[in-house]
Amino acid sequence: MKYLDEFSDPGPARHLVESIRATATRRWSLMEVCGGQTHSIIRHGIDQLLTEQVEMIHGPGCPVCVTPVAVIDQALAIAARPEVTFCSFGDMLRVPGTEKDLFRVKSEGGDVRVVYSPLDALQIAESEPGREVVFFGIGFETTAPANAMAVHRARRLGLRNFSMLVSHALVPAAIRAVMASPRCRVQGFLLAGHVCTVMGLAQYPPLASRFHVPMVVTGFEPLDVLEGIRRTVVQLESGHHEVENAYPRAVAAAGNPAAKAMLADVFEPTDRMWRGIGVIANSGWRLSARYRDHDAALRFDANAPSDPEPTICRSGEVLQGLVKPHQCAAFGRQCTPRNPLGATMVSAEGACAAYYRYRRLDPREETARG
Repeated sequence: MKYLDEFSDPGPARHLVESIRATATRRWSLMEVCGGQTHSIIRHGIDQLLTEQVEMIHGPGCPVCVTPVAVIDQALAIAARPEVTFCSFGDMLRVPGTEKDLFRVKSEGGDVRVVYSPLDALQIAESEPGREVVFFGIGFETTAPANAMAVHRARRLGLRNFSMLVSHALVPAAIRAVMASPRCRVQGFLLAGHVCTVMGLAQYPPLASRFHVPMVVTGFEPLDVLEGIRRTVVQLESGHHEVENAYPRAVAAAGNPAAKAMLADVFEPTDRMWRGIGVIANSGWRLSARYRDHDAALRFDANAPSDPEPTICRSGEVLQGLVKPHQCAAFGRQCTPRNPLGATMVSAEGACAAYYRYRRLDPREETARG
């Protein structure tokens, strides 16, 4: 509760807003690379407090949202097998594949279970040796150490009935892809504090230098986000493009050496498809050769064909920061949390879900309703 109170204090928040307004001589376009930060910004109206100074562009920082349809279809095919117990975090169950989602597979008799940790799935594999237990291992660098630990432990225990469908995505590669787009308008980045807690800062200075953009590691509470914005604007106004750590209570420059060692042992880099964006080189992890026996995609030869996503859904453009959710014609109409067309409406960290939940509609509609 201490940090919830301390980093949501309206007094310091007003001071930071005033400081940003006094510093900015023009309107800057900043991208937050974390769905948790997106929700904090929209929930607390931070972007609305700084309308004339900053445009917040919402990036591909939601791991559920960037998981491609092809991987969802792989998961559906594996989960439907009668010998499989398919374990996943709850937010993946409603992400639409080509024809259905994991909830539908469960309703049709598939053994689909919600777990809170990959180690929960490992315990199921230990207690039910007659079942093939598969964990859906998605996420950015934040969740990867726990997934790596589960695979490492399964190998050490000799659990041949445990495997993982891996779809890990890497933040630096996403930043590189965003900046390389000819439509990119991003002038500075708020970096995800939890990712940097694991990986540290070393990967970002080359990107800041190459693209001439400041990057500030930022937390998730309102004061964290405002301080990150303030530092980014100060750099932009002074013509600097450096990496700063505005989240020192959680992030060390070197990251977490033990977690990084585990990741280097269990995973290896691979090209990865990002939903709505396409293939990004070396933007993901797969199980390394030493652990390949625990790769569910290889074990079950799961290469289900996928149809294109609905053309009316613009979630891919939302993920790239090219449009805001309310600029999609389907937003709040054909596409709602009860009937999501894209993963950005499904996930708790998705930008579309944030706009819907906090009633951030098309400004013209808000004016008409008012």
